[in-house]
Amino acid sequence: MEQICLILLLISKALSVGAQFNGYNCDANFHSRFPAERDISVYCGVQTITLKINFCPVLFSGYTDTDLALNGRHGDAHCRGFINNNTFPTVVLFSISLATLETCGNALVVSTAQGPNAYGNLSLVQIGNISGYIDTPDPPTIISYLPGLLYKFSCSYPLEYLVNNTQLASSAAAISVKDSNGTFVSTLSLLLYNDSSYVQQLSIPMAGLTLKTRVFAAVKATNLDRRWNVLMDYCYTTASGNPNDELRYDLFFSCDKDPQTTVFENGKSQMGRFAFEVFRFVKHKNQKMSTVFLHCVTKLCRADDCPMLMPICGSRKKRDVSERTESNSASGNAIITAGPIITRSDETPMNNSQLAQLNSPVFRMNTVTSALISGIIILGVMSLCFFILSLTLLKGKRAPPTILSGARNPAFN
Repeated sequence: MEQICLILLLISKALSVGAQFNGYNCDANFHSRFPAERDISVYCGVQTITLKINFCPVLFSGYTDTDLALNGRHGDAHCRGFINNNTFPTVVLFSISLATLETCGNALVVSTAQGPNAYGNLSLVQIGNISGYIDTPDPPTIISYLPGLLYKFSCSYPLEYLVNNTQLASSAAAISVKDSNGTFVSTLSLLLYNDSSYVQQLSIPMAGLTLKTRVFAAVKATNLDRRWNVLMDYCYTTASGNPNDELRYDLFFSCDKDPQTTVFENGKSQMGRFAFEVFRFVKHKNQKMSTVFLHCVTKLCRADDCPMLMPICGSRKKRDVSERTESNSASGNAIITAGPIITRSDETPMNNSQLAQLNSPVFRMNTVTSALISGIIILGVMSLCFFILSLTLLKGKRAPPTILSGARNPAFN
């Protein structure tokens, strides 16, 4: 008799749980429990943060999907999630736009950390952290037999990227970085233009560009919240598409800048602009054309904080931000790469003997020696002219008087 009563009790409990999960993709054997940390998934994206909450333990706890809201904003329908019953288990989805993340009370905290970038250069990097929570409302009574549910989340976005892609077009490459584990992701592009208007993109001819051609480059951010600006930290070139190539030539980093490079705009908008003159790598001396690949380490910074990250080139020191510096360092780097920039050599072909002569030591004169030699040559020419003039004058004095012919005028007696 006792066994029959126990079986009936289990059947009634199973029926009640089944009725509680009725219509949703839940399994009573796995989801008849209170929520745990594994019941929330966070996806940190470039434009939105997506939260997925296992809805089955929420049902078991006695709540519905309308009881879940962001940061206690239960009266605002925009701060609630929506059910997705096409998955197992059923989930409640929350989508947070980075452009309007403060609307539902989410917090954005930007800290500044100093540390080495991808190539060991000390640099200041900002780290953005977005955090919030999802909870259930408190009952209007003094006591409650329902557990209060609370889900906390956060996304950390290191704001320095080194975007890498070796499969490049002939003039530019646009690279979109994939979402992963709280790394701030944006679509960054490094484009080349014909002139300072930055309207028409550069078209490289098949024969290559002439040496010393001025090329205008721009680092642009798209699909990015307007609160972030682009700050070019380090731009350099390599002879290959590999940004880690040991053979490189720096265009600018911090206060150090190539004399032929000009930076027009940096850290003031979502576009950084600079220009440089096309050159060739000496390793391509036996080739008619040389390839140059352009790479830029790029930061994202808030408009108010970008001036703080800019170097003070007079003293070559960064601004003091020790009171705001944390021990965090940037991770998840990405590289922006453009190229190849093809240059041509207008030199005539040389045989091996001519190349050997070029490789032999060349006597070089300094400025003082050149001036002395030029002075000696000028004095020599002047002395020769003076000597010729002197000979001419002496010859004129020694000439015999001319005998006049004709009748004598008696008036001259």
